[in-house]
Amino acid sequence: MVCRARGVIEVLKTRVYTALVLLGLLMGILWGPAVIGQWALGIVLVVGAWEWAAFAGLRALITRGAFVGVTLILGYMTLEGMGRGSVYPLMLLAAAWWVIAAIRIIWVNDRVSPGMTLVAGWLTLLPAVAAVVQMYSGSLRLDGHWRLLTLLLLVASADIGAYFSGRRFGRTKLAPEVSPGKTWEGVAGGAAVVALVAAFLVWGMEMFPPRYLAVALAVFAASVVGDLSESLFKRSAGLKDSGVILPGHGGILDRIDSITAAAPIYVLGLHWIGQLP
Repeated sequence: MVCRARGVIEVLKTRVYTALVLLGLLMGILWGPAVIGQWALGIVLVVGAWEWAAFAGLRALITRGAFVGVTLILGYMTLEGMGRGSVYPLMLLAAAWWVIAAIRIIWVNDRVSPGMTLVAGWLTLLPAVAAVVQMYSGSLRLDGHWRLLTLLLLVASADIGAYFSGRRFGRTKLAPEVSPGKTWEGVAGGAAVVALVAAFLVWGMEMFPPRYLAVALAVFAASVVGDLSESLFKRSAGLKDSGVILPGHGGILDRIDSITAAAPIYVLGLHWIGQLP
């Protein structure tokens, strides 16, 4: 029993140390030169694509590398397309994809085909990257790094609220075939914490109009779907984690799964309330 407790403490310490390092890197990226942010986004896309390739059963270096290469080309084309026109059709496509993902999580429990998995990877990663870039565009009330920080704050609040509420009150399973540990009580707790954070941003800091509450709850719903969607692909591939690059946390995708779904919805929401052009 003592050994088990020590093991749990060591795992928690590793997770905390990794989280602190990631927080420091994030602050450096957000307030550092723009080129650092560009390189960081590129690295996340490369590592994310590499990890996603394993979901489709790609194990050989050449096949995984090919998927990463195609993803980078598509990413470049996506960003070039943003420079020539509006990003919002892509954000709407992403929103439609996450609705489909939610339906699949709820009603479909079979394995995901490798081809569909690869396409899902592009629908997950590319709009998320475009959304982050879009958040840095324009010169309205919030600077780009503050937009991204508020998104991360909402997603983190959702995770914290869902975790503690689920542990204390969790009884009714949310999607037992996909993620047995998640409960509806946890979802309710996460939504409540997100609503409180959004209310603080609206009235306490006067950063957004009241309609921002609706945006925040939509972001919360998307973050839950993003988390469950990655769990579905991992279970289909027989994987526990997406990778091992982050000690105590798993892979890059294990940390950004909620954000990949939330970011496009957040961009659409900010556009709706007039905070993005």
